[in-house]
Amino acid sequence: MVEVSKIANLPTDEQPRYSRSFVRDAIAYILRDKLTMVGLSVLLLFSLVCFISPFIIENILDIDVNDTNVVNRFKQPGQEGLIWGADHLGRDQFLRLIYGGRISLTIAYVASVLTVVIGITLGLSAGYYGKRVDDVISWIINTLSAIPPLFLLLIASAIWEPSTEVLVVVLAALGWVGTSRLVRGEVLSLKERDYVLAARALGASSPRILILHILPNIFSIVMVTMTIIAGNLILVESGLSYLGVGIQPPTPTWGNMLTDSRNYFVSGLHLVVSPGILIMITVLCFYLVGDGLRDALDPRRYQK
Repeated sequence: MVEVSKIANLPTDEQPRYSRSFVRDAIAYILRDKLTMVGLSVLLLFSLVCFISPFIIENILDIDVNDTNVVNRFKQPGQEGLIWGADHLGRDQFLRLIYGGRISLTIAYVASVLTVVIGITLGLSAGYYGKRVDDVISWIINTLSAIPPLFLLLIASAIWEPSTEVLVVVLAALGWVGTSRLVRGEVLSLKERDYVLAARALGASSPRILILHILPNIFSIVMVTMTIIAGNLILVESGLSYLGVGIQPPTPTWGNMLTDSRNYFVSGLHLVVSPGILIMITVLCFYLVGDGLRDALDPRRYQK
């Protein structure tokens, strides 16, 4: 056994090299990327405020966010102790933005996770098993791709009353197509790699190969896709609110608050600016995080 003191006295080119894992290199890259860290910090701050503050507001301060006060109609930010002013019914705009952010971010997070889970499951099955399984899933993908998503969303809104749960399920059921197509293409390439063939030759079952050998190799692509989907879902929710088929008032979301404010552009400009800026910043941060993950999880970046 070589003593530690002898190893320490070795020349530089003879010092033992300790390899770093891919995950550690990716984390180190993200920590050095200022834009990615800014995006992560803003999203974390928004999430903490929007998910924790309502509990404090309801249970400790005993404030109802939907309480109206005609005297405070269109109060400007800073007046009467209102941080971001009041809306056309005298409701505190700051509190409504917090509650609206909770719903908008819930839709973004939950629907994007469900979208990715459905897309991964069907994409793995179609790419790995092939034949009839691939034919059926590809037919479903092509059929859904041929139908305008807005048309399906309008039908769903007409059948079910728009709510957070319904919107999450509908958006996930319609949004997995792109992820599934991406995963299927990657699996078609990966299943012919040597390590997959070796695992199959050693008797590994198909679920074991999919979970332990193929899924880890597409995980980085899926993570990047999920951040982009989350940002897009906030924009989709805002668009549906503008068309009148999103979550309906008095339940606040950033989308329906922005939609309602278009009627008060002159008398309450702050009603337009505040939800619009929050939507823009949140979506931008999701895109920044996605761009940073794409660079950090690129194996070619660490090859010498």
